[in-house]
Amino acid sequence: MELKVIKESKNSLEIEIKGETHTFCNLLKTELWNDDHIKVAAYRIEHPLVGVPRLLIETDGKETPKKALAEAVKRLEKQVAKFKTEAKKVK
Repeated sequence: MELKVIKESKNSLEIEIKGETHTFCNLLKTELWNDDHIKVAAYRIEHPLVGVPRLLIETDGKETPKKALAEAVKRLEKQVAKFKTEAKKVK
């Protein structure tokens, strides 16, 4: 995965997420919406075969988009760790 900042301002961030698909982008977008300071969390992929996902994040100004993104990733990491632990119990 490679991240590239396309546009950045105080309350807005647009990044490309090279090497990812709808699966990861949809998961990240959904987790971003769990933050009360998020006004916009969306992504698009121009072409399904060769397009690079672009994620747009806008906040209400009480939190920076980069911080909101970092916090969402931390929450997802915890969920994945919990899932791995539970999956190991299944045999």
